[in-house]
Amino acid sequence: MAVIRHLPLGFGIRFLAKRKAFLTLSAGLIVASIVSFFTLGLNFGIDFRGGILLEVRFQQQPDLASLRSQLDGLGLGEVNLQTFGEPNDVLINVQRQEGGEEAQNEAVQAIRAALGSEGVDYRRTEFVGPTVGAELRQAGILATLLSLAAIGCYIWFRFEWHFAVAALVALAHDIIATIGFYSVMQLEFNLATLAAVLTIAGYSINDTVVVFDRVRETLRKYKKRPVEEILDEAINMTLSRTILTSVTTLLALFALYIFGGEVIRGFVIGLIWGVLIGTYSSIALAVPLLYYLGVRRLETGDSDEPAEAKAA
Repeated sequence: MAVIRHLPLGFGIRFLAKRKAFLTLSAGLIVASIVSFFTLGLNFGIDFRGGILLEVRFQQQPDLASLRSQLDGLGLGEVNLQTFGEPNDVLINVQRQEGGEEAQNEAVQAIRAALGSEGVDYRRTEFVGPTVGAELRQAGILATLLSLAAIGCYIWFRFEWHFAVAALVALAHDIIATIGFYSVMQLEFNLATLAAVLTIAGYSINDTVVVFDRVRETLRKYKKRPVEEILDEAINMTLSRTILTSVTTLLALFALYIFGGEVIRGFVIGLIWGVLIGTYSSIALAVPLLYYLGVRRLETGDSDEPAEAKAA
């Protein structure tokens, strides 16, 4: 609490003076993400491109690293392991094999032969076809677009259309930059990753709404001061809160990255990137966009002094 009390409420940073540099950086990031998406593409996981799913129960808790190494030696391509429920329950995901149903069955038999039958209970075997993967991709895109539309409607209702447009552009920037990050790094993109993208959108819009609320409040206080100064003051007044929120979130995410294991590592990396890019866009993109959109001054004040100061 003592640290929080001693953080400055106003940093005096002139963000709007650097708005062209921020917008240029964001535009470059979006262009690079789009180019990477169409050249490198995404490393789609089994959820989206289809594959083999086996649910196996061992008598004793297995060593996942040893088990993964054993299955990788079969030459079946990408193999993902994760525990669920009990510690001795393991979910094995193997990429779809070239060929028809016979090729998938041969892969399953190879896995069963490698694991053996003693002390191993094969509880479920499923095949995820490419059609299901395509449907999941379409559903993921639809979910993202609907979430953006709902957020835009809320911001419009809560504030004004200027705020809604700025928020949606900033959100689109965050989502495109995150997808570009996964494309450049060639991290696996699966349903968990899609959840990370939507989580990033929610985190970013929460931060943006806090800044926008202070912008609206500050616009109501002042009548004669330039809008650029008012927007700078609004950002600086929320900067302490933004920094504290981002740092504490990142501390938790880094702990998950270090101790959470291989299964959620790609998900956590995406969240770390999303928190960084979402914080940046709330400060350096959303508010400068408001300035260019010509946000209206709310004519409720009558001087350069805050209403509270005048009342005192």
